Amino acid sequence: MTITLDAIFDGAVLRFDKPVELEPNTRVRVTIEAAKPVVKKKRSFLQTAKSLNLQGPPDWSARFEDYLYNENKLND
Repeated sequence: MTITLDAIFDGAVLRFDKPVELEPNTRVRVTIEAAKPVVKKKRSFLQTAKSLNLQGPPDWSARFEDYLYNENKLND
């Protein structure tokens, strides 16, 4: 029987991502192959902010403190 499992080595023990269906004390042969790290696509702050589709008044960025603290200076 051959099973391929993903695991993480925590410095002392291999921790499998899924349970292993083996009887206790079963002898196994382990071959270790390091997986390629997952590379996340980097996005700029501006790309992230645009993707949020935030809605607000046109002067939101200039008067964010007024809106944040709900001050009554909005009629200036």
